[in-house]
Amino acid sequence: MKPIITASECMSESAGPHPPVLLDVRWQLGGPHGRPDYEAGHIPGAVFVDLDAELAGPPGSGGRHPLPDPEEFGAVMRRAGVSRDTPVVVYDGGQGWAAARAWWLLRWTGHEDVRVLDGGLAAWTGELQTEIPTPAEGDFRPVPGALPLLDADGAAALARSGLLLDARAAERYRGDVEPIDRVGGHIPGAVSAPTSENVVDDGRFLPAHSLASRFEGLGADRAPQVGVYCGSGVSGAHEVLALAVAGIPAALYAGSWSEWSGDESRPVAKGPDPQ
Repeated sequence: MKPIITASECMSESAGPHPPVLLDVRWQLGGPHGRPDYEAGHIPGAVFVDLDAELAGPPGSGGRHPLPDPEEFGAVMRRAGVSRDTPVVVYDGGQGWAAARAWWLLRWTGHEDVRVLDGGLAAWTGELQTEIPTPAEGDFRPVPGALPLLDADGAAALARSGLLLDARAAERYRGDVEPIDRVGGHIPGAVSAPTSENVVDDGRFLPAHSLASRFEGLGADRAPQVGVYCGSGVSGAHEVLALAVAGIPAALYAGSWSEWSGDESRPVAKGPDPQ
């Protein structure tokens, strides 16, 4: 199954006999909370999910957005109407990072039919509603492990034995600037692969063949395994999604740079080269 869905496909399926559960995950790093925008207008039937509170655990030594407790995540999904056998479509304001985080968590915990709305809400041409839905309780029970997950040691090893992609902006990879974390730079051996280069100007993904060419140019076709990290495991999920569109499986280092750089014992590389 394709991991993304177009707005026209989503409209058609929503009007069909087996409509998907719609999740609205509007979120901005350091920006205003997405709930007011959701309440002002959302795709009919969509349920709001809070990335910081419901798609992540409390920040700490595991990073800014550590994985949530699986049982708590499952309860959130059930309240949103998610069942084991119901399709799910996730969208955000258009950047795609938050939607990809929800997609990754659902896939990692065993849901097999999850797609991200390509281009997010900005791509939707249908009506919006302000009514807050109250869906019937779903039956989804998370079983973590369906997608590969890296810890810090695993990411360090993969940077040497395979291909570890850094999804952050290139200037953060190089260590020129670091607006959020303790120190700038990258995991030694990681290759710069900004998430912004996976999409066109309106936030929709490049065609699958273009994404495949991009990742092959970075070494994905020669690596025994591919992994991704970012700042805190959000934009990294978007890169894992882009790799999935290209047909390339990849592991996510969920703790990412916020966890790695928070541990002063871990090495930091700077500059444009993996090192």
